[in-house]
Amino acid sequence: MGQQIRILHVLGRLDRGGAETMVMNLYRLLDTGRIQFDFVIHTDEKCDYTGEIERLGGKIYSVRPFGVSTALGYCREWRQFFRQHPEYRVIHGHVRSTASLYLWEAKRAGLVTIAHSHNTSSGRGFSAFVKNILQYPLRFQADYLFACSKRAGIWLYGKQACGKTNFRILRNGIEPEIFTFDIEKRRKKRKELLTDSPEILSEPLVFLHIGRLETQKNHIFLIEVMREIVKKRKDARLWLCGVGPLEAQLKKNVKEAGLEKHIHFLGMRTDVPTLLQAADGMIFPSLFEGLPVTLVEAQAAGLPVLMSESITKEVILTDLVKTLSLDVGAEKWALLALEMAGRYADGRSGLRMRYGEIIRQSGYDAAENAKALGEFYVDVWYHAEKDKGGRKAKEKVADREERSG
Repeated sequence: MGQQIRILHVLGRLDRGGAETMVMNLYRLLDTGRIQFDFVIHTDEKCDYTGEIERLGGKIYSVRPFGVSTALGYCREWRQFFRQHPEYRVIHGHVRSTASLYLWEAKRAGLVTIAHSHNTSSGRGFSAFVKNILQYPLRFQADYLFACSKRAGIWLYGKQACGKTNFRILRNGIEPEIFTFDIEKRRKKRKELLTDSPEILSEPLVFLHIGRLETQKNHIFLIEVMREIVKKRKDARLWLCGVGPLEAQLKKNVKEAGLEKHIHFLGMRTDVPTLLQAADGMIFPSLFEGLPVTLVEAQAAGLPVLMSESITKEVILTDLVKTLSLDVGAEKWALLALEMAGRYADGRSGLRMRYGEIIRQSGYDAAENAKALGEFYVDVWYHAEKDKGGRKAKEKVADREERSG
């Protein structure tokens, strides 16, 4: 079988976010007897994927969260980490804002460094300003520049860097068969969740949104869209999946809008594939994104998606997706969302079952992506091992010469 190699991934947390889910989708499909993932995260809390990673044999380490006033301590902590763990040869950084700091320390320790862009904006305000300054050196610093889409790559590294041989697009692959539409799964999930409205005589129209409850996802606008939808369809429902810092505020907004019977907060979910099959449409009005894997999953489930124009069109793999500017207002969003969902309401399995294979053929098959990434890791790991061995030999010769001199 040969030597097991261990790849060090850097993330903020190990919850069900986009980058984390992408990494886990790949991790599950690798031969962990040959390639093992370990993780450095910026929290000491137990996260959604903690237990699964430990069962797969991965190790999890914690470092302090970065702060402008603690930058030197942050760098020292990473320097110490690499001294204590000389076994690592390759580091794959998914936290871009501080990657120029920890990848710098990794390079000093002799590791091959990979930066990975999962987004197209740092947001707004002072925090975003600091992040943009910190992440600029990555284009010159990292050995390899990865991105979930071309747009995400150009945003983080610049157009010139994305034309070089060390730039790679790693698609946010999924396992299409998990999401392929199943009418029985749909019926069971709807029966489970649609218990709050006995006054509904017909099949309610269900919209879905999956994403962290934070500014980037634009839930405030989504609530406005839902208010317009309810004016036209009293039986309409919106399932919000995810948690985040805006949860309390959003629940207050829903109550003030009188939409408590129509908008339901489902929290963090492990049944996303079935929820996608149970819904009739997805509304995704994000302010910015890299390449949201949720939209790839939705298309595999045959679910129509209405997304904002700010999201890269690279995610449009089927005829299920339409885009709108956020500037046109909530009413136009509502009208188009209703029109799209109406085509696939009541399951219509004949229409929805065909999309899984389309996604597989579009290059978003996680199994194929995992195979290619595994081969890449093995190649760079053994080159790094060879280089590190050569450096150690030179250091020993120099040490002997110094002592004899």
